[in-house]
Amino acid sequence: MNLQGRNFLTLKDFTPEEIRYFLDTAKELKEKKKNHVPMKEFEGRNIALIFEKTSTRTRCSFEVAAHDLGMGVTYLDPSGSQIGKKESIADTARVLGRMFDGIEYRGFGQEIVEELAEYAGVPVWNGLTNEYHPTQMLADLLTIEEQFGHLEGIRLTYMGDARYNMGNSLMIACSKMGMHFTACAPKEYFPNKELVALCEEYAKTSGGSITLTEDVKEGTKDADVLYTDVWVSMGEPDEVWKERIEALSPYQINKAAMDNAKDTAVFMHCLPAFHDLKTKIGKEIYEKYGLTEMEVTDEVFEKYADVVFREAENRMHTIKAVMYVTLPR
Repeated sequence: MNLQGRNFLTLKDFTPEEIRYFLDTAKELKEKKKNHVPMKEFEGRNIALIFEKTSTRTRCSFEVAAHDLGMGVTYLDPSGSQIGKKESIADTARVLGRMFDGIEYRGFGQEIVEELAEYAGVPVWNGLTNEYHPTQMLADLLTIEEQFGHLEGIRLTYMGDARYNMGNSLMIACSKMGMHFTACAPKEYFPNKELVALCEEYAKTSGGSITLTEDVKEGTKDADVLYTDVWVSMGEPDEVWKERIEALSPYQINKAAMDNAKDTAVFMHCLPAFHDLKTKIGKEIYEKYGLTEMEVTDEVFEKYADVVFREAENRMHTIKAVMYVTLPR
């Protein structure tokens, strides 16, 4: 399979067979990494990382993966680029595309990374937008397959705000790969109807399914994976915390939710997670609202910490696979 020169913007753009190719490549590269096998196939190449939203896992994953493959990395933080301010997105893309072999973008609207891809002339990779988070999806799929030995037939329930990048992307990934996706949330937090309809078409072909429910017991029953994310995303105003806490507290992943899932079920989270008071935001939420835990209890988080942090590690292996597969030789 040849995906050289392709952009990586959303899993909607890839067939199940192509997604499988990314995952199999990630497995091979992970094995080489563990066995200290040199992987300098792209020595002399350079990539640019544009971060309008900061990140620990995405930045470190791209940088370590690029260095493992022999590439140089230039990191552009929110103050390090004129993108969209003094220079248009199209002009930025045409400049960087002449200097770099690939470009990663992490930031706001999907239209920004789409425009970068249109004008860059080199592969562009989506490190996260408001609408989609495809590199996280590959890491999640790899982790699930490592845990259960297969993807087809796995039941994954996403609890919380399913309207944005994580809910959207998990629904796409599951429906493409023959998995059963459930969004368990208040009705106003369901994914948009057009995307749901598209994913239902994917599921018809793959053997998967899409379920939307407000009922926690129904949504968690017999699940293989319970998944959640923070209730307020980066870049949203602090004022929305009160609304989200009131709406989403019943959808916290706790012992009762896990007990209602399969005995073999695991908990997953894309991180960072607010499961204790060891963060600045966690302390502020406690002072304002009296919560010691938010989207997941500390008990559940720590019980499944090995899965969650393997999921985080797999960001690096799958991002390496994305670059390995899409960069022209």
